[in-house]
Amino acid sequence: MNIKPLPSLHLEQSATVIPLFDEVTNTVTYIVKDPHSSACAVLDSVLDIDYSAGNVGYDSANKVIDKIRQLALEVEWIIETHVHADHLSAAPYLQQELGGKLGISDQITRVQETFGKIFNEGTEFQRDGSQFDQLFADGDTYRIGELIATVIYTPGHTPACNTHIIGDACFVGDTFFMPDGGTGRADFPGGDARELYRSMQRVLTLPDHVRVFVCHDYGPNGRDIAWETTIGEERNSNVHLQQCRNEDEYVKMRESRDATLAMPKLIIPSLQVNMRAGHFPEDDEGNMELKVPINAFNK
Repeated sequence: MNIKPLPSLHLEQSATVIPLFDEVTNTVTYIVKDPHSSACAVLDSVLDIDYSAGNVGYDSANKVIDKIRQLALEVEWIIETHVHADHLSAAPYLQQELGGKLGISDQITRVQETFGKIFNEGTEFQRDGSQFDQLFADGDTYRIGELIATVIYTPGHTPACNTHIIGDACFVGDTFFMPDGGTGRADFPGGDARELYRSMQRVLTLPDHVRVFVCHDYGPNGRDIAWETTIGEERNSNVHLQQCRNEDEYVKMRESRDATLAMPKLIIPSLQVNMRAGHFPEDDEGNMELKVPINAFNK
């Protein structure tokens, strides 16, 4: 197995990381601040939805906005680590209130193509990623004030997953969970357990001290919710990697485990909204609507 080398990084810089945990979706949204200026980025925001009633809300997003305004920060970037299947993005609302550019993997086009077909979207749905301000390729960099962020492509959970290395902090999306939580699933359309294993091995070439921030935590075995670990802890203690001696064993474990998992409760609204950069699809009269494809996600 050949692991693509990481690009040049700036691990000597130290990002200030402010987590905000959403209890409904078990999602951690991060405000990442340049310690030498007021510049910041927001990663993986949450839009509230009562799916059964068809109502959306902004309590989770407003907590992010309140914290940013309290600290007098300036948002330069709103980042999605991937197209989430378990919560809706609040990116358009945050952008409206705070500004900043919205970025995601340049492989978003693959997700849009796949789910454009599943949801029977018409030709008016653009599948070129143009809903986003910035499409990141492997090795791309961007700045948050003086902080230099580097993007590495880490597919497997989805075909459009990126890990963002911002100074000495690594934001892995759903590629890794906390060590006792294991790793992300790989059974969504376009996911691939073998790709996921190789992506993880690439991330694990980072030095042990690099901080790792996960997108979700479910408190396995009743422990308190947590979201920060290190590369060393993931390498030495991740429960899924420890029980698998090699790539083939990991793929077997991951595929067997995924076959037992239910689809996320919010997968249908999440994918339709998130592949549009957080915007809802609309009917011919401009009213927001969602589709429910029947038997589209049968395993």
